[in-house]
Amino acid sequence: MLAGFQHPITVKAAIDNIFHNNYLLPAIQRKFIWSSEQIERLFDSIMCGYPINSFMFWKVSSPDIKKKYQFYKFLNSYREFFQEDNPDINTSGIGDFYAVIDGQQRLTSLYIGLKGSYAYKLPRLWWIDNEENIPTRHLYLDLLNPADSSCEDQKKFNFSFLVDDEVENKKNFWFRVEDILTMHNKTMVKSFLKQNGLATNGFAVDTLNLLYKKIYEEKLINYYLEIEQDTEKVLEIFIRTNSGGTSLTFSDLLMSISSANWKKLNARDEMEKVTKEVFNIGSAKFIISQNFILKTCLYLFSDDIKFKLKNFNRKNIQKFEDNWEDVRSAIVSAFTLFEQLRFNDVTFRAKNAAIPVIYYIYYNGLSKLILKQTKYRDDKLKIAKWLNLSFLKSIFSGHSDSVLTTIRNVLKNSKGSFPLTELILKFKKDPSKNYTFDEAFVDGLLCTQYGKNEAFYILALLTPNTSFINQSYHLDHMHPQDFFENIKDVKKVFSSKDDFDFAINKENWNALPNLQLLTQEENCSKSDTPLKLWAKNNKISKKDLFVDKNVSLSISDFRSFFENRKKNLRKKIKKILEIA
Repeated sequence: MLAGFQHPITVKAAIDNIFHNNYLLPAIQRKFIWSSEQIERLFDSIMCGYPINSFMFWKVSSPDIKKKYQFYKFLNSYREFFQEDNPDINTSGIGDFYAVIDGQQRLTSLYIGLKGSYAYKLPRLWWIDNEENIPTRHLYLDLLNPADSSCEDQKKFNFSFLVDDEVENKKNFWFRVEDILTMHNKTMVKSFLKQNGLATNGFAVDTLNLLYKKIYEEKLINYYLEIEQDTEKVLEIFIRTNSGGTSLTFSDLLMSISSANWKKLNARDEMEKVTKEVFNIGSAKFIISQNFILKTCLYLFSDDIKFKLKNFNRKNIQKFEDNWEDVRSAIVSAFTLFEQLRFNDVTFRAKNAAIPVIYYIYYNGLSKLILKQTKYRDDKLKIAKWLNLSFLKSIFSGHSDSVLTTIRNVLKNSKGSFPLTELILKFKKDPSKNYTFDEAFVDGLLCTQYGKNEAFYILALLTPNTSFINQSYHLDHMHPQDFFENIKDVKKVFSSKDDFDFAINKENWNALPNLQLLTQEENCSKSDTPLKLWAKNNKISKKDLFVDKNVSLSISDFRSFFENRKKNLRKKIKKILEIA
């Protein structure tokens, strides 16, 4: 067999090769990243007769390569976040196989559509690995109706990933696409149509026969074959064939290079482990990417932290592997600390802000020590304040490499505790990345509405001593929201039109002066309890609520409460921000 373009094969033959592990994926390949919509469009393109581009395979016959290099099976049961990794396979001692160099996303999509499932998280639900939040879906084709021509995706055939209870309805006949693999000839196709009352429906007959033809008869998989047993050459081919595509990010390519060059550990597996470990910290559900991990490694060991090929040389990659256990420990420790500081994946709005903290923990040997509440309490309070200030001023927005480098220089030259003051002063003259809070900015913060991250940052700054409790924190309306949304109740309480108008204005009752941070348990306990009663029952002082002694907590005095608390919050915020 010579290198070059080979005789094309059918989709069915390719699927069989994947199923029998004749086609595998080399470690340099990134994870599967296509959406369910992309898979649907691929099948639609095939049905429409559009080209799906050629593939590139590498025939692996060298026993040495089979023994030393990691390969993976194809993924067929995809679950967003929870099951995105390809299964390992030990290729030492097995026969020759083909490694896919170009075409992984398309082949995986065909395999999922014809022999697997795709599960993605439903909107506005938590990342919990169950069928309610992330339901399993299979690919179906409607045999009664073409795709809706008014939809923007411009599909002609109605392919759709559906859960079981979406299949049964009278308007559609949803054919499970994987069932085509049970029909080994056209007689079986004809029999299926007859048994399901579709034999006289021209669209159904044409559509199912076309699907059979595209899977079994037409040779759509056109591929180039490389046979040289030279891993450096294959890596070069991989870079050339993948670096120009839009789906493959440069960090994916760098991750592939790192994976191929780690000697003792499996880079891909190790980074997946730390990603899952960080996600499982408390209830924060932090999500970090391979991009983030690679940037962290550069930040720790390379003078240049930009994503450039030259920065992922053998020397640096060796440093990443040799120090990986300590790096992993520092990453996990940092995100455990962030959870203690009441952040979650939503409120920790810029992941790059974690990198300097990881650097500080790593080079000060604090991975285990900083989580202790006593000796390092001041350090943790400084880190919390710096993070909240940084998020309020969007220090890490845009291209943050220069910001990260400046921070690293401060960290390198600091001794002792976390250098909060030095970091703030370092950026004082930067016109766009500074920690200056003028009067207008503070006034704007006081108008922050419920649900905005800024409300969390300000309240966290105002109540630093409630940190380190390892509980979920919720924003809570002090005077309950339900009251203000019931106009009849509001009218009963406020006889003055001015007070009534003030109370029903959402920009007032939904703003920072009527908000507080409570633990999940406290928030559930408080529920819609009136503020006055709740404060009395829980022995919470007016000082703790940031209102003066002579201010009433009764709902009938909401306006005076709001204005007094707003005044006190402004004074307290300005004092906290004095250093900035």
